Amino acid sequence: MEQQQLLHFCDSKHPLVYRPDYRGGGTCCGCQESVYGPIYWCKEGECPWYCHHISCAEVPLGLHHPLHPLHPLILFDEKTGYLEKEKSRCQVCNESRKEYTYRCYRCDFNLHMKCAVLQLEAEFHDHPLTPFWRWITFTCDICGKEGKGAPNVCLPCGFCIHRRCASFPRRVKVVRHRHPLHITHSSLELRESDSRFCQLCVQKVDTRYGLYYCSKCDFVAHLNCAIDERNREDINLLELKDGENEDEELDQSVESAAAYKVKKIKVGEDGTEIATEIEHFSHEHDLKLTDEEVHNNEKCDGCIRAIFPPFYSCANCSFFLHKSCANLPMQKRNPLHRHPLTLLPKPFSWRNSFWCDACFELSSGFVYRCYECDFYLDVQCSLVPEILTHEGHKHQLILSSTSFEQSCSSCGDRRNLVFRCTTCEFALDFKCATLPQTARFKQHEHPFALSYTAEDDSGEYYCDICEEERNPNHWYYYCADCIYPAHPKCILGESPYIK
Repeated sequence: MEQQQLLHFCDSKHPLVYRPDYRGGGTCCGCQESVYGPIYWCKEGECPWYCHHISCAEVPLGLHHPLHPLHPLILFDEKTGYLEKEKSRCQVCNESRKEYTYRCYRCDFNLHMKCAVLQLEAEFHDHPLTPFWRWITFTCDICGKEGKGAPNVCLPCGFCIHRRCASFPRRVKVVRHRHPLHITHSSLELRESDSRFCQLCVQKVDTRYGLYYCSKCDFVAHLNCAIDERNREDINLLELKDGENEDEELDQSVESAAAYKVKKIKVGEDGTEIATEIEHFSHEHDLKLTDEEVHNNEKCDGCIRAIFPPFYSCANCSFFLHKSCANLPMQKRNPLHRHPLTLLPKPFSWRNSFWCDACFELSSGFVYRCYECDFYLDVQCSLVPEILTHEGHKHQLILSSTSFEQSCSSCGDRRNLVFRCTTCEFALDFKCATLPQTARFKQHEHPFALSYTAEDDSGEYYCDICEEERNPNHWYYYCADCIYPAHPKCILGESPYIK
């Protein structure tokens, strides 16, 4: 059967070919939004990225528009638009984007292809939206922000929104929740609550405007947080029919093979089987289980933390592995990333180390990696739960991912990923959340304990190692026997997780 073809106005070299079931997840060259399903694309080897939604490929080359009745508007592509960035600013949204644009060259009048439509369908609203062709100041009923321009209105509902807000999908699936989230722009659907927080960024939500919501779990998320690529599950919800799996969990579990083979087993006092000797994928020799203490400050080769029983060790070389690290799954999902992560004994780098994308510390231990995104996560950060209870703070802390940086209350560093408290302004980054509770320093006789409040009310606080001043609000290590306070970096060193 001959394939349907289209000669497109901005690509005279190759015709575009109709494809009914595209699954590549590319970007439409017309509207710059993601493409999934039926498309027109260039199947020639030199430009397979060139694809369009059906509607974007078939737009008219020229039109008469009520906003500019004097002259016809001619369609031109995003390459021309970006060469004349300031001139191609859209008269409706007042933005310059890589989107096909209708233009009157005589009057320097421009309309983005999406802004030029005379009637708009929003996936989350029952009625079509009509542009109000007058420039006014209004508050968008979806995002809650003030807009200046031509809003899109639904006259039966008294509904008024930005054009860009009409593109929000009706439902999304985020990595950190097991059910799909549905968009709502009515606070009537929400349960009564004194204050609401987005479960993704842990910032307050104004329930008078649009948000994503799971009614089964009372889970709330900002619109932009839910559609952020870092938070969205890599799943096509368009393949689910209306009503299908609406309230059911979408199974995104990852089948994972065991990281080791059992060589010897003993039966414990409670009748459970204990693997006493294993062949672990990370080491060439068999490892034996031991409950003995280690006195020479050895570190686990998995998490690069101090080794403690029970652990596996190699009789032939200095290789140690906590029992918990030996049991790590070969593949897992993590709330910090949208794709499954694979466990590797060492990263593929010339120095056999990597920077963790959660705590930003250098490590030479086991790593969870996403090959598609080149995302790295060390063992310790992979085990931190989304809702954290920490000795350093009296309230629960919730994982917060934002586009802006937040200050860690423990060290003062600014990060996009922190654990936030909804009761007070406390925040904790991954580096501080994973600090060891106790640590040793060179030849010092006693271990140091992680401390969270100033040791006295003297008003003078110094590190006894570097002799520089300490911030009394920041965490530190302390030897109570010797009255010896020190910065965490002075106790642990510059690269504490390199073995």
